[in-house]
Amino acid sequence: MPAAEPSSLIVQKTAWTSSGALLLLLAISGLAILGLVFLAAIWAGTQSDAVALDRQRQLVTGRLRDQVQRVSQEVQLIGAGYASLLRTDTAFSGRDAISGNRSVEAFAHVATTVFGYNAAFLVAPSGELALPTDPESVRRFKWVRPLLQPLIRDLETKRKSAPEHAPSTPEPSQVELLRLEGRPSVAGIVSLSDVALADRSRGNQYYLIVFRFLDGDTLDEISREQGLAAARYARTADQEHNEVAYQIEATATGEPIGFIIWEPDLPGSRVIGWLVPVLSAAGLVIAVLFLALVARLRRSLRELSVSEQHARHLSVHDVLTGLPNRALFAASFESCLAAVGSDNDRGAIALVDLDRFKEVNDTYGHAAGDELLQAVVVRISALIGTRDVFARFGGDEFALLLPAIGASGDGHLGISRNVIDSIGQPFKLQTGDAVVRIGCSIGVAVFNEASHAPSEIMRRADVALYDAKHGGRGRVIEYHPSLDHRIVERENLKNELRFLLEEHEQELPVGDDPLPGPVGRLEVFYQSIHRCNESADLVGAEALVRWRHPTLGLLAPDRFIEIAEETGMIGPLGEWVLRSAALAAASWAIDVSIAVNVSPSQIRHHDFEARVLKILRETGLSPSRLELELTEASVFDVDEQVQATLRRLRLHGIKIALDDFGTGFSSLSHLLQLNFDRIKIDRSFVSLLGSKAEGTAIVSAVLDLSRTLGKETTAEGVETESQRDFLAAAGCSHLQGYLFSRPVPLAEFAARLQSIRSDHPTAL
Repeated sequence: MPAAEPSSLIVQKTAWTSSGALLLLLAISGLAILGLVFLAAIWAGTQSDAVALDRQRQLVTGRLRDQVQRVSQEVQLIGAGYASLLRTDTAFSGRDAISGNRSVEAFAHVATTVFGYNAAFLVAPSGELALPTDPESVRRFKWVRPLLQPLIRDLETKRKSAPEHAPSTPEPSQVELLRLEGRPSVAGIVSLSDVALADRSRGNQYYLIVFRFLDGDTLDEISREQGLAAARYARTADQEHNEVAYQIEATATGEPIGFIIWEPDLPGSRVIGWLVPVLSAAGLVIAVLFLALVARLRRSLRELSVSEQHARHLSVHDVLTGLPNRALFAASFESCLAAVGSDNDRGAIALVDLDRFKEVNDTYGHAAGDELLQAVVVRISALIGTRDVFARFGGDEFALLLPAIGASGDGHLGISRNVIDSIGQPFKLQTGDAVVRIGCSIGVAVFNEASHAPSEIMRRADVALYDAKHGGRGRVIEYHPSLDHRIVERENLKNELRFLLEEHEQELPVGDDPLPGPVGRLEVFYQSIHRCNESADLVGAEALVRWRHPTLGLLAPDRFIEIAEETGMIGPLGEWVLRSAALAAASWAIDVSIAVNVSPSQIRHHDFEARVLKILRETGLSPSRLELELTEASVFDVDEQVQATLRRLRLHGIKIALDDFGTGFSSLSHLLQLNFDRIKIDRSFVSLLGSKAEGTAIVSAVLDLSRTLGKETTAEGVETESQRDFLAAAGCSHLQGYLFSRPVPLAEFAARLQSIRSDHPTAL
């Protein structure tokens, strides 16, 4: 690390520390304010509850006081009525006068029926009941008499101690709260005289006693008037946690005679109940944000405070797989080169590139692609040693550093082959619930202490990988100087193809004209297609482009088509092949069909349909004679625009064929989506006929499927009569291969058609 970097790191750490302290202070302040608000709300609610509860207690106290006052007034009123009845008949005196007065007896019911008392007794001076009554009332009086006797004594004391008063003054009364029959009650007593008010001292003195229980209708009335929820009476304070108890005390002794229990109306608790969730949620949000900020700050501080080695580790490893990345791999490679001690010490660099990974990624999604990459890492890691370095360069590119492979031998190639075999096995993905097959290509470069610079060794490994990928894939290639010649040759081909297409875009050289300059010319060869019958009638041809190079000779498409795809030149090249084939087919002696391959970029072009129809119009070829061949790669993940384009082309009479069927992904879905007219069985399957049972099973299955769907089939690469016989017996409709004809130039194929025309004048 440069000298300036530690001080910079210290400055950054100081800044983070200051920011962390400020953030912590702000967070604590926010939490403190929120806590104060929360405590203030609780305090205010508690105070409000206390005031409300005290008010309810005062209201109950007032209602009990009102009950006492009401009884005091009512007992005076009832007593006055009794006294008047006692004085209505002066012919009687004493108990006889009361017993003979039926009005007095009837008036005893007034206290209970009109005024709602639970009992009313008229007591003689002797302390006995003055009126005859039923046995139940007698028994009840005897039960409460000891409890009422103190009221009589108190009243008598009050009456005797009171000064002489006017005749109109009412008799004294006494009202108290006490427990009667085990229940809280309010009892009233008033003295009565059976003589005129002016001469009370000469009359008989009686006592009217009434009482009303407080735990019955009276309690219900108090509950309704004061809004006491679920009010009840209890002899002891057995209230629940959400209830309050009000103690009723005896007036004379102050002893508790019972409790009124109810659920209090606490507005403060309601407010707190509403505020607590809100404040709790706010506190939780603030706490979460604070914790998140603190966690992020701690991570940052931890990342900045760790050692230089730890910081480098975080920056030079792949996030998805945990493998070293390109930077760490380069550092490990340089260390390895520096440790090589002699010519006998050798190491190797192996670059690994996955095949068909993009198809899996596009088909099942990026999550499945990530899962596949992790599974690949697990498999490769199990095949290498502890000293070996395994890194991911990005995407589906990996690298292996094998630091000790010995002075001789091919252990590095053995490891590479094991990697290829392992990656070639199926992968079961949980994402998408799919089983996929991919492969890999590996390029290897060996080094020792006398080797070139690391960049040169990496270049050599990359050159070897390039050759492995473009030479058939699924291979391991070790660098050899001759590979550089191939790279140069490929670059030259790329430049020459670009010159050939750009400089001669309007009219590419065709036919047997002399080579125009140093780049040669493009030609279209034709391979015949035959009906699968005894006569093997020629019914069509496939157009195959060739490049007649001035120094390399006649080049097949596999030498330059991929270059055209990579450089974006496939569009004009494909259009030129289509135009050349259509022009040639329009001039043939027999109206056979012509099949032309189209590339993925061509069919995805927005005006592909218009260009095809324009070529047909300009060349005069009937649309029914044209068949466009699309590989599965070209229709991979087709969109609605491509599907609509192909449907419109079919409506014009152009046939659509699916080439290389079974070699890509989602073949059955392609058949359903695009409704192909023909399925072409790839030569790789046809070549297995007669040699492997798997080939027979695959070809038979494809033919059965095609027959079920009503599709025509063409088997490519037919080279032997046994293959032809099997395909004919299995129901294949058309055949194509070296058994019938190799691809030939236009002149030779046209001459062949002319010969057929001459031999069979009626041939179409």
